[in-house]
This record gives sequence, structure tokens and C-alpha cells, in this order.
Amino acid sequence: MTLTPTDAGADVAPRDFPTNRGGLCKKGWTSAELLRHPERVTSPLRRTADGFETVPWGDALDDIAERLRTLRSTRGADSVGVFGGGGLTNEKAYQLGKFARIALGTSRIDYNGRFCMSSAAAAGNRAFGIDRGLPFPLADLDDADTILLLGSNVAATMPPLIGHLSGARASGGLIVVDPRRTATARLTEDGAGMHVQPAPGTDLILLLGLTHVVLAEGLADLEYLETRTSGIEELHRSVGAWWPERVQSVTGVPAARLREVARRLADRPRTFILTGRGVEQHADGTDTATAAINLALVLGLPGTVGGGYGTLTGQGNGQGGREHGQKCDQLPGYRRITDPDARSHVAEVWGVDASTIPGPGVPAMELLGMLGDEVAALLVHGSNVVVSAPDAASVARDLATLDLLVVCDFFLSETAALAHYVLPVTQWAEEEGTMTSLEGRVIRRRQAIEAPGDARSELWIMSELARRLAAPGDWSTDPAAVFDELARASAGGIADYSGLSHALLDTGAPAYWPYPAGSTGTARLFEQRFAHDDGRARIVAVSPARDTIAAPGMTLITGRLLEHYQSGAQTRRVPELVDARPELTVQLHPATAAGLAVGEDDEVLISNDRGAVRARAEITADIRHDTVFLPFHFPDGQRANLLTEAVVDPISAMPEFKRTRVTLAKAGAPA
Repeated sequence: MTLTPTDAGADVAPRDFPTNRGGLCKKGWTSAELLRHPERVTSPLRRTADGFETVPWGDALDDIAERLRTLRSTRGADSVGVFGGGGLTNEKAYQLGKFARIALGTSRIDYNGRFCMSSAAAAGNRAFGIDRGLPFPLADLDDADTILLLGSNVAATMPPLIGHLSGARASGGLIVVDPRRTATARLTEDGAGMHVQPAPGTDLILLLGLTHVVLAEGLADLEYLETRTSGIEELHRSVGAWWPERVQSVTGVPAARLREVARRLADRPRTFILTGRGVEQHADGTDTATAAINLALVLGLPGTVGGGYGTLTGQGNGQGGREHGQKCDQLPGYRRITDPDARSHVAEVWGVDASTIPGPGVPAMELLGMLGDEVAALLVHGSNVVVSAPDAASVARDLATLDLLVVCDFFLSETAALAHYVLPVTQWAEEEGTMTSLEGRVIRRRQAIEAPGDARSELWIMSELARRLAAPGDWSTDPAAVFDELARASAGGIADYSGLSHALLDTGAPAYWPYPAGSTGTARLFEQRFAHDDGRARIVAVSPARDTIAAPGMTLITGRLLEHYQSGAQTRRVPELVDARPELTVQLHPATAAGLAVGEDDEVLISNDRGAVRARAEITADIRHDTVFLPFHFPDGQRANLLTEAVVDPISAMPEFKRTRVTLAKAGAPA
């Protein structure tokens, strides 16, 4: 988009670009309303007995630095934690990882992408040796005959992407897998494709069944498997037990439909398989994403012209935010923090001894579980965990026990409301930097207007705190200079940005990583080889590890609405969006509603051992009778995550957001 400054902030206008082609969703069109919003935090705030008071930057930073020094000297460096965000620019995400490790000396850093992309990332790394959401430009989807879209309601979460599905729809080949008949699932109507509606939490078994059919019916690309992969023998054994009729008994998907989908995937030359949060936000999310990759490999798709596998990122910088050091086990360039060579390279760029860089930390939910105990202070950047984290009531209680909570935000979010200090930061139109799109394309963000009041960039805040903490290294506040350092630190890594700079990006040239110095980037990965040392993709046999028999009660799945974004801290402040979706609603099937004597708009109580929420009934045949849906954008007693459980995938540490057992009752009805 482009912005024209006005007295009220800025006007938004579309900009032609290959991914969105000038299209924006409601959230994009209204985003400029937040730039000069009356609730914007524009000065540092300090908590007092009576609420918050405005304080000068110097006073706030002096006190924060002193309290951090005291904690580090009395309780050790790991008593300080850092929680980042997938909406930060590449420069900020990089500097935050560096700040945690050499200014604070802590290993305790992770970020909210752990809730969003971590299972897909783990699956991609072990299968391909690299994690880039789409290993091809998004425009490659335009010519697809068939697209299998698993667990993603793009019509609500990223509407401009719908245009790239038109080719598959025209050929009758859009296949949407979702327990709900979402707006995206409706795109398959009138002969445009198929909607497959499995029981929640059974996607892994569905994918095993599809792979079974492909192998059993001789639909696999045997030459591709022989020359480009390893592990097919174990896969044969793991899917052998999942014949279509058995899959039907667990998923509810008819065996005939399963065969129809498998044959369609194998029959057309231009086929893509795409996954989203619906199949990944599970305790077996990494294995489920791996099963989708295995299916793609058996069909011979990754690295071929006109076909492939990819995963759709969920935050503004969901790709770049997970590449350069916010993750607990990572150094810039997607390097492993345990790799001695990686540590030596990054230490040289940072101007420190490699031995001073802490080792791996702990992932997000484990970090949040340490609050008030092992972790006494937390610095939060670009996250609202009081709304977005599972078992949200426990997270809020633990935050309240901290000796020091500092939140950088531009609104007083539910997390910021608990802070000792709230530091006002710049929004997207007020800063320079870069983002990396879901297709691995590095894009410039350009400042259009000045920030209001005393709002400052996180780069400035980190620089000022680093100076007060006598941290080694350079702490530039210039985004271009920080990016140049990021590029040097990433050189030779998996996510190599060493050939990029703000100046090159300003030319408008497409820039896909890896982009080593002297190259022109890599728009399409895997054309010749995969990123493992032997050049082959790894087929990793997976199988269900949990009970597939539903426990008593209903299954709650959580997700997003068209009108709101993430924790809603921003979109709940836009009148047009609030008017459209002002409060929490629960989707439930007419048969379920009838059994509860619930009518449209009646208040429903949804509860389990962790908590209870009240929501207005939205009765629709678009959801399974055994399933209810809650959006997670709303605060206080309408937080869907009061119900979700802090159980995580054992590989990716992603929480289970899509399969929570709940009971329902009409509010006010006798127990």
C-alpha cells in the first residue's frame, strides 16, 4: 500500500504488487486509523499505586536498566526473559536477539511465532533442510490445476490470496480441508473443487490415508522418489495400516471421497499442497505437517516446475521474524546456537568472544511457565500474551508476580496493562526497515509520517538500554546499518541475506533468500537439490501418537475472523471493524443448539477445568455437530484462550489451539 499524510494521519491507497495485486482486506484498508488513534501510547508510562503516570524517557530507561542490573547480579542473567513478536521488522527481530544475548546475557528469549509457525518450520527443516514458507513465488499458484489447502481460511485471514486460487477453481481442483464450511471452503462450490470436512484433530490420519491410496494404487512418482528422496520404505510401512475405510471410521471423511482426492492430486501435472494453522496448531502439528510433506514428496511435487508444497505464514513478518535470532535456539541466518562455527561467525560480527554468547534457551510456553520463579523480569516486544497464549488466566497471574515487566507497544494492550513500564513505539507507517513475505521475498518498509509524541523505535530503546548496561558491540539506531550487520551475520547461513541491502531493495528488484553476496537470490528452492548435505529430501514416517476417540463433550477449535487480527489489540480500536464484530460469538451446529435449547444470539457458557467464557450463539450448519468455534481476538472474560491448554508439540513446542474439550450450556439455565 501507499500512504498520503493527512491531518488525521494518512490515507491508504492500493499499490500494484505481485502477491496482493493492489488488494487489501478490511484490516488493511482501515489500518491508518490507528496511526493517530486517541488511545495511542505516546509517552513512557510507569505504574503507580493509582494506575500509570507519564515519565521522561531518561527516567524510565535509567530505572529499567538499574533493575535489570540488580536482578542479573543477584539472581543471574537467566532471571531476565525476552518475548518477541512476528510483527517486528527484520532489523528489530535481529537486534532483539542480539540484545538478549550480549546486552542482557540471557538465554531466555523466544517469541509469539512459537504459537503460529513453529510446527511447519520444524517439519520443513527436517524434510528439506530449510524452512521457507513458500519455496516458490506465490504467483506460481496462478497456473495450478489442483491445490490442496489444509487448515487455512484464507478468505478471512488473507483475502488477496484468493486471486491466486482462480486457476485451480476454474479446473475444478480447489480442495479445502477444514472442519468448518468456511468462506474459503465455499470457494469449492459450483464445481470449483471439493470441501473435505474431517473431525477436528484427525488431519494426520487423513493425510496418512491419502498417502496410502497414492502408494497402493500406483500413483506415486517412483523416479522422483528414487533420485530425490530417502525414507520411502519406512513410509510404506507407516501408512499401510491406514486404508480408506479405516480412515473414514476416524475422520468421518467417506472412503470414496478420500480416493477421489488422492486420484485428483496425482492426475494433474500442476499440483500444490499448502498447509495452515488448522493442521499445525496441534500437539502433533509437526508430524501432521510432515505427513503433508510426505504426500507431496510421494507425488513428486517439491522442486518441480508448476507444483510444490508450502505453508502459509500467519503474521506480518512471520517468515523474517523466525530467521535471525528471536527463537530460543537460533542465531542470525537461521543458524543453530549450538553450532560452534555459527557461534564463532556471529561472535566476530558482534565483536564479542563466542564463549560469552549463551546457549539455547527454552521455547515460549516453557518460558512463560517460569515467570515469577526462575524468570523475575520480562521484556515484551510486539506480543499480547494475556490474550494470545493458551491457558491465558495462568499466564496473566504469572505476569503479575514479576519483579519487572516492560512492554513495548503502541496501545495499552491487556499485557501492557499489567506492566511496570509501557514504552511507546513506532507503527508501520512511521519507520524504516524490511519484512520478509511468506514466499521468502525481502521487502522494504518505508517511513511515510512522523511518529506522534515521544514514540520511539525499538532500535533506539535497545541502543539506549545497551549503553546503560555497558554492553559490548555496536547498537546503531539506523535501520539500514542494522540490516547491513544482519546481512553480515547471516552470511553462509541457511537464511543468507549477505547480498542484500536497503539500497538494493530500493531498486525494486525481487529479492528472495537465500541471497548470498554476488548472487541474484533464489526465487524457487529445490530445483536441483534439497538443503540436506546429500541433496535429498527426507521422508520421515509418522503415525498418530494420541487417542483418536473423542472424549465426552464438544471439541473447541479457535481461529480468526475477517474483521480482526491476532489478539485484537489494534483491530478492536477501529470503529468499522468493531461495528461488524463487536463481541465474542460461538459457532455451533443447529442440532447442538437444539439440544441446549439455544437460539440465535442467545448467550452460551463454554467451559472446562481451566475456565469459562460467555459468547453469543451463531447457529450454522457450516460447522460439524461435534465441534464449536471461537475466535481468539477478544479480551477479558471473552478470551477463548481461557479454555485452551498449555500442552505443546514435543518437537516444535507449538501449543494445541485446535482441539480443546469443552462443555456447553445455555447461560442462566439450571445446572
